[in-house]
Amino acid sequence: MTSRSSPRSFGARFLGPALVLTLGGSALSQGPDLTVTATSPPRNAFAPRDTTVTVTFDRALDPSSLTSETFRVFGRASGAARGLRSLSADGKSATLEPERPFSAGEAVCVNLSRDLRGADGSSLRAGGFACSFTIRALPSSGQFDEIAVMSNRARPDEQTRIYGALAADLNDDGYVDLTTVNEVSADLRVFLNRADGSGLFHDYLPPVQIGVEASPSESADFDNDGHTDACAAATQSESVWIVLGNGDGTFRSSSEVVVGGVPHGIAVLDIDGDGDVDIANARNEAGDVALLANDGAGSFSPPVSLDGGVVGEYGLAAGDMNEDGLADIVVAGRDGQRIRSLLARGDGTFTAAPDQDSGGRTWVVVLGDIDLDGRLDATAANSGSGNGAALLGNGDGTFDAPVLAEVGYHTPSTDLGDLDGDGDLDWVLSSFGGGFWRVLRNDGAGSFTFERDIEAPANPSCAVLHDSDGDGDVDMALSDEIADVFVLLRNRNGTPGLFQRGDGNGSGATDISDAVRILLFLFGSSGQPTCPSALDADDSGIIEVTDAIRLLGFIFLDAGPLPPPQVCGPDPTPDPLACEAGACSP
Repeated sequence: MTSRSSPRSFGARFLGPALVLTLGGSALSQGPDLTVTATSPPRNAFAPRDTTVTVTFDRALDPSSLTSETFRVFGRASGAARGLRSLSADGKSATLEPERPFSAGEAVCVNLSRDLRGADGSSLRAGGFACSFTIRALPSSGQFDEIAVMSNRARPDEQTRIYGALAADLNDDGYVDLTTVNEVSADLRVFLNRADGSGLFHDYLPPVQIGVEASPSESADFDNDGHTDACAAATQSESVWIVLGNGDGTFRSSSEVVVGGVPHGIAVLDIDGDGDVDIANARNEAGDVALLANDGAGSFSPPVSLDGGVVGEYGLAAGDMNEDGLADIVVAGRDGQRIRSLLARGDGTFTAAPDQDSGGRTWVVVLGDIDLDGRLDATAANSGSGNGAALLGNGDGTFDAPVLAEVGYHTPSTDLGDLDGDGDLDWVLSSFGGGFWRVLRNDGAGSFTFERDIEAPANPSCAVLHDSDGDGDVDMALSDEIADVFVLLRNRNGTPGLFQRGDGNGSGATDISDAVRILLFLFGSSGQPTCPSALDADDSGIIEVTDAIRLLGFIFLDAGPLPPPQVCGPDPTPDPLACEAGACSP
C-alpha cells in the first residue's frame, strides 16, 4: 500500500501540540518534573554486547507507566530490544534486560516518552529523554580478508546504482542483513544473512519500489511492533519513503511523503517527546530541514520547515550535542560549506548553535565520540572538495575547526567503526573518483593516520561497517555504485584468534568439511585444524563424534545455533583441547 502527502509551509506543527501537553502536564503534577539523573551505559560510552540498559530518576516511577512505548531501546543493526522491563526496589531505576545480545559496533538509542510518570503524579518533561551508546567490538588485528563480491543486479546489463545500504536485522534471527538503496532502479533490495557465521548473504529478495535517486537511509522501528523499518530520501522524486517491516525480511507497506526542495540527508529522532521516532530531512534547494511527525503507527505528517541556518542543506545527522537528554539535529550546507547544531528546546522547536567551517562541500555527516571524551563529534564527507573532515564537539552544540583528511577526489561518504576493537572509532572515506576506500586509524584521541586504500572494482559509494558473521568484531561491506557490487571483507580477528564455532580450519564458513575435519582429527589422520577447540560444536569440553553429528544437524537440519565462538591462542601457544587430544606441538 502506498500513500502520499503533499508539503505545507505552516511552521507550528510540532510547537502547538507540545505546548498543550506541557501545560496540561504541569496542571496535573504534584511537584517538579520527573527527572533523569543517570543512565547505564553512560551516554556515548562503549558497552558490551550483553549490556542491560538502566535509567535512574530522581524519584520513584509509577510502575503502570513503564511500558514498551514509554521506554524504547533500538539498535541500528540489531533492531528493537525486546526483554523484561523492571523497576529497582526503590522504584527509581528502570531496567531493560534484552533477550539477546546487541550487535558489535552498532549505535544503540534510548528514547523515553513524556508519558512516563512518577509515583507522586509528576511527569517527564514534554520533550522526553534520549541518549545513545555504542556496542564494543572484540579486539582484532584490524586485518580483513575478502570473502565475496556480491552483485546487486538481476542481469549484467541492469544498472541499479547502489548508493549505500542499511545493515540491520530484518528477519529477527540475530544476524545483520544488508538492504541496498538504489538510485537508478529506484528500489530497496534485501540480502538476508546466511546466519551460519560465514558473513555471507543469500540472493536478494524481490525488490521494493521507492523513489528515484534514493540515497541516504536510516533504520528505525516506526510503528513500535518490534520489527525493523526503514526510511530513505529520494532526490529526483523529491520525497521521503517509509517502509514497514514484517520481521521476515519483507515489508508490508511503503508510504511516500512528498517534501520537495531536492531532499538529501535524513535522520531519525524523537522531535516531540512522545517516544516514537520522527524524521528530519535536509532539503538542498529549499534551503531548510523538513520535519515529519510520526503518529506512532508509522504514518507521517506533511513536512514542516525548519531553518537549518546554513546554505544548501545537504548532510544531516541526529544526536544529543549539548548533553541535555534531548536529541538535536546536525546539519551541513554543501554550498555554504558550514556545519551547525540545531539544539532541541523540548517543545518541538530548535535553537541554532554557532556554526563552523565544515572543511568543504559537505555531502554526508556522521556522528560519534572520536576522542573518547564522552561528547559527540562529527565527521564529514566533502564531495567535490575531495576530502573528509573531523570536527570535535565541545559538548554545547559547537564544534572545533575541522581537521582535514585529503582524498583528492569526489568523496561521497564518511563512516565510523572500531575496526581493530581497541575501543575507539576508526574512519573509512569512500573515494568515488579515486576508485578506492580509504581506511584511517584512530589513536584514541581523535587523531587519524592513513592505514591503507582498498581498491574498488569501479567507483565506491560507501562503507557499511557491521558484524556480518556474528563473532563480535566489525566487518566491512563496501559498496561500489558503478560496478553495482558489494565487496565483502571479513575481519581476520586478533591474536589470540576468535574462531566461529564449527569453523576449525579458519575458512570463514561452517560447512561439511569441518565435520570431516573432526573425524580426521579424532582418528589420527592428517589435516590438523587451525583451531581444534572450535570443532567442539556442543561445547562439552571434549572433541568427539557427537560434535560431527551436531555440525551436520546445524548445516542440514536447521538444528539451532551453535555455541559462541572459541578463542585459540597464537602460535606457538597450544590450543588446550588439541593438547588434551595429544596433538600439542612442542
